[in-house]
Amino acid sequence: MSHLLTVSDAIASHARLQPKKIGTRDSKRSLSYIDWDDRASRLANGLLGLGLVKGDRVVLLAYNCVEWMEIYVALARAGLVAVPVNFRLMAPEIAYIAVHSEARAIIVQDELRDRVEGLRADSPIATDCWIHFGAATPALTPTGWQGYEALIDRAPASTPALDVTPQDPFALMYTSGTTGQPKGAIRNHEGNALLALATALEFGLSRDDTGLLVMPMCHANSLYFGLTFMYLGATIVVDDRKSFDPEGLLATLARDKVTFTSLVPTHYIMMLALPDAVKSKYDVGAVGKLLISSAPARKDTKLAILAHFSNSRLFELYGATETGWVTLLRPEEQIDRLGSVGREWAGSGAIRILDPAGQEVPDGAVGELFSRTSYVFDGYWKSPEKTAEAFRGEWCSVGDMARRDADGYIHLVDRKSNMIISGGENIYPSEVEGVLGAHPKVKDVAVIGIADAKWGEAVMAVAVLHEGQQATEADLLDWCRERMAGYKRPRTIAFIADAEMPRTATGKILHRTLRERIVNSVTH
Repeated sequence: MSHLLTVSDAIASHARLQPKKIGTRDSKRSLSYIDWDDRASRLANGLLGLGLVKGDRVVLLAYNCVEWMEIYVALARAGLVAVPVNFRLMAPEIAYIAVHSEARAIIVQDELRDRVEGLRADSPIATDCWIHFGAATPALTPTGWQGYEALIDRAPASTPALDVTPQDPFALMYTSGTTGQPKGAIRNHEGNALLALATALEFGLSRDDTGLLVMPMCHANSLYFGLTFMYLGATIVVDDRKSFDPEGLLATLARDKVTFTSLVPTHYIMMLALPDAVKSKYDVGAVGKLLISSAPARKDTKLAILAHFSNSRLFELYGATETGWVTLLRPEEQIDRLGSVGREWAGSGAIRILDPAGQEVPDGAVGELFSRTSYVFDGYWKSPEKTAEAFRGEWCSVGDMARRDADGYIHLVDRKSNMIISGGENIYPSEVEGVLGAHPKVKDVAVIGIADAKWGEAVMAVAVLHEGQQATEADLLDWCRERMAGYKRPRTIAFIADAEMPRTATGKILHRTLRERIVNSVTH
């Protein structure tokens, strides 16, 4: 019986249909589809030649670069399972993922090699399966490492004789771990294909597009959009800067005639804050579609985006590593439905918003969001109890709290784990953050619960001010006093620098980390 193509099959198809077209590139090199296909086969054979077998897990640790693209395809072709690791993680966190996933190999970029050198003694990875790339001279492979390019060069270009089915795992995507240790979400090949096709349908993407991937390649956002462009046979540009450069991004958008990219609100704010003389140097007229996600966006931010990218349509979505995309706020809804993440995505069933007893809550009431998608994950690696907690029948939850309005639009409230209970009242930090974030001097804010002898928990806000602005705790408390109920208002407000705010790879604030930092500073 015929079945959905894997991403390996898709690249092989485009290598036949449009061999000379550039499939992917970064600032250092580019790959035509025929070269991409050839190198993926060689890398797949090279990995299998090290003794790896179908189903083995391979840890990937690198900054954004074009190698991610060929590695993802090579692993799919070899039936191996990618374990992408966030380059911001430290050695103990990487060690946890390597051991928990029972990884059999690791591929590491030169600049991150020091993060893993100390893991060898307790690692399940065999001596000859430590693979290195990215040295200034590829021949200078460090002692104890396999050279990535050498592995490719000596391997045959034939397609491995393996039967990789749609239900086989493609990746273990370890969640950011905002609450406790990260969990490995199992993503299969069928889910990749269905999600890619749904994404192309909803965004109106085609083989003529050029997509720019700015978010970390270890993260679901860049992976899912990258897969979409791979299936379509479009061109993928990987932004390989190690930190966000707003002018550099504008330059890339203009030079590569990018038609689509996905960014978080902070990225847009930084770009739009550039002097007009700088912004006017770059023609971004080719940009036809933009996505803003991962954090709420203010009306003024959206209007400024649309003013600068005058040929573009703006989208906003909600999804998760486990579920894929769930809702979409379409271009014509951006201002009229401000604060909503839209309605169900094509390929997503009706959302259920449930109370703790599993009963549907009425419109306007807050409950836990459960979605039903055709590309949902297979469960958490080695954690049947966590998998069971995530599902109610075919509906899946990642712990987000939300409400549905009378017109069916979904409004995210907060993560269930972030909820503050003060004096018996449930308080959702995002609601308080929305009020404080509207203050003209506040650039960003996080709200956490801290222990309180009387109320159980008290609301505390941690704010970042716009550069050059000054405000006092009293100023912001007065702002809140006029805009929210007393039990929701912060009791205290602290100020920190933007760089001190703990975030995930996609810019989401790590409330748990911030709370631990505050508690430790008080106790010490």
